[in-house]
Amino acid sequence: METPNHPLPKFQALLLGLQHVLAMYAGSILVPLLIGTALHFSSTQLAYLISVDIFCTGLATLFQLKQTPITGIALPVVLGSSIQAVSPLINIGSSLGWGAMYGATIVAGLFVILIAGTFARLRAFFPPVVTGSLITVIGLSLIPIALQNWGGGSLTAKSFGEWQNLLIGFVTIVLTLLLMKFAKGFLKAIAVLMGIILGTLFAAALGRVSLKPVADAAWFHLPQPFFLGTPTFSWSASLTMIIIVLTAMVEATGVYFALADLTGKKLEQKDLARGYRAEGLAVVLSGIFNTFPYSTFSQNVAVVRLSGVKTKQPIYYAACLLLVLGLLPKFGALATIIPSAVLGGAMMVMFSTIAIQGLQILGKVDLNKEGNLLTAGLSIGAGLGISSVPTLLAHLPEQLQMVMTNGVVMTTVVAVILNLLLNGWPKADQDVNA
Repeated sequence: METPNHPLPKFQALLLGLQHVLAMYAGSILVPLLIGTALHFSSTQLAYLISVDIFCTGLATLFQLKQTPITGIALPVVLGSSIQAVSPLINIGSSLGWGAMYGATIVAGLFVILIAGTFARLRAFFPPVVTGSLITVIGLSLIPIALQNWGGGSLTAKSFGEWQNLLIGFVTIVLTLLLMKFAKGFLKAIAVLMGIILGTLFAAALGRVSLKPVADAAWFHLPQPFFLGTPTFSWSASLTMIIIVLTAMVEATGVYFALADLTGKKLEQKDLARGYRAEGLAVVLSGIFNTFPYSTFSQNVAVVRLSGVKTKQPIYYAACLLLVLGLLPKFGALATIIPSAVLGGAMMVMFSTIAIQGLQILGKVDLNKEGNLLTAGLSIGAGLGISSVPTLLAHLPEQLQMVMTNGVVMTTVVAVILNLLLNGWPKADQDVNA
């Protein structure tokens, strides 16, 4: 196998791309499933929604990979539907209509494009003590999602936590770890992918895999602008979605720095601005094609770390796979037959490593300095605490709750404020990558 920063053979890059797709696929299609079901979309509308969502995910990822004078972070990132948008969009869609959802999404995307340069100037407020705390909480806050999938996907299902689910997730973890420990070269790099495939085969042997979704899916579906509804515009809906995309920008900042740390790239202000604009463009696209806002997926940071392959080449293949899956629903349905317990097992391996990466960054920070120690400790505690007990803020205004009950955002706010109070205002030329 080639070294991590050199071109890979096409077939190897394709398999690594597939590994990225599987890492984000379930999380991405979850958003249209939740919103479409809550708003009583028909089966035809829901099928369209999932297909076009996957197609636009591929386009959105390409926006980030390919650097232009104004867009593209040019890091190995994958975009997917933002889970933070689920509850607000359901509220908007049920009260103001589907068109209001898409109008508000377009406005929010344009807002991100307009403020990208200004937001990027906050770069100096993200020194290692802040980014390390942020990345640690990103990883730890994803672990409950892994456990929920491991148990069967739905906490309210009667089958949740059945011994078959626990066994399938455990076997997936063991197989993945064995491959990571004993496999060599490229096989080691795709340990997560192989763990998912072998875990699915094991689940099939237990009768827990159904091919019905593949049989029922259509062969071809072409995305169409405004297929589900023409955008309408409401200031309250637009304001709500602007708050949501600001939250996603904060999370994206943590992912950018995590990938910069892994790949050794020094992030400049202009790089961050290009990344934010690419996300804004993707959000506008989602409104036009009647899907839902996209943001950078932190799940895929772990795939980069575990595979050791730090080039963008596999991500280009992942984006192309997503485009194909979006046009050919029958092939896209193949990924949906993977049992939740298998994905949960794989997620446990992946998400844990993101938290460790954050701790590694903090390990380079002088924690003997009281300001750094208090900043890291309290920001991580605040982020994990509010994730566990979001009702703590139940009496705050609803708009504020949307933001502050997000553990990653809470960590960022507390870390930035404490770092300023305890360590002082950053110098204009401060290198946040140091």
